[in-house]
Amino acid sequence: MPLGWNGLPGAIAILLLAVAAVAGAQPAAKMARIGWLDTGDGASSNEISGDFRQGLRDLKYIDGQNVTVEYRHAGGSVGRLADLAAELVRQRVDVIVTVGEGAALVARRATNAIPIVATELGQDPVKAGLVTSLARPGGNLTGLATQSDELWEKRLGLLRQIAPRVSRIAVIANPAYPGTLSCIEEIRSAAQGLGLQLSYLEASEGTALQRLLGSSEGDAADGVAVCWDGVTLANARAIGDFALKRRVPSVAPLREYASAGALLSFGTNLPAQRRRAAYYVDKILKGAKPADLPVERPTLFELVVNATTARTLGLTVPPALLILADDVLQ
Repeated sequence: MPLGWNGLPGAIAILLLAVAAVAGAQPAAKMARIGWLDTGDGASSNEISGDFRQGLRDLKYIDGQNVTVEYRHAGGSVGRLADLAAELVRQRVDVIVTVGEGAALVARRATNAIPIVATELGQDPVKAGLVTSLARPGGNLTGLATQSDELWEKRLGLLRQIAPRVSRIAVIANPAYPGTLSCIEEIRSAAQGLGLQLSYLEASEGTALQRLLGSSEGDAADGVAVCWDGVTLANARAIGDFALKRRVPSVAPLREYASAGALLSFGTNLPAQRRRAAYYVDKILKGAKPADLPVERPTLFELVVNATTARTLGLTVPPALLILADDVLQ
């Protein structure tokens, strides 16, 4: 038999070359593409999406190596979300991760085919019309709910423990955010039970909120409550400064507000929830349907007290409350 490549019989050499050629012609495995949609600006969005990237890394997904993440940030403008969601749909991403009700609602309107993993849902997703039920979402959307509005009675009660003389609360909120109505209703109900009066400072854009905080609005209030959304979260430092300048205590749903100067926060740990979103993405990329993945609700809530703010305001945090706190910021 004639010898061919490296002394092998010619027929075998030809066969091996053919197999190698076919193998070399095989297309590379398709890299999954994830869309990310939020209302924040560059700095705040990078921090938020960083938690999600860590969750992906924990599951062995590395952006740029075995997965691609297409980021879209609305820069604090809810009105830009629709165009950004349409971009992700045109890019034909495999799954879209949204941050907040606004982004989730816009993404849901943009596509009923691409799976959506919604995070940071402060409003009940069933009431918001995002899912049929928590156990069986139906449609193309699932994710993680915080449902923190129902905790306002607890938050205002904690505020009263530290600042018992508080009687007039200024509520800072974004009227364009879908969950704001639920937040205000919960605060109003809780305030009525505690005998608190309310006023409202509303702005739907970051620049408008900063102008509002720099005005004389809210001067009659002796306390502040913050409704959480992308705009108020991105301006948490300005809100904290607003309260400290007026020497009034403030309360909010998330530790991010307390870290920025609020007296206390009580609610979900968002970084942990963002990392958890990667678990849903992993399931979907491996073939699971959003309709069959239950929406998760938080089971643990954290109390964060800013002791520096308390000292600045001349307030004494009860020792029992310091013991209960998950974190005391010094």
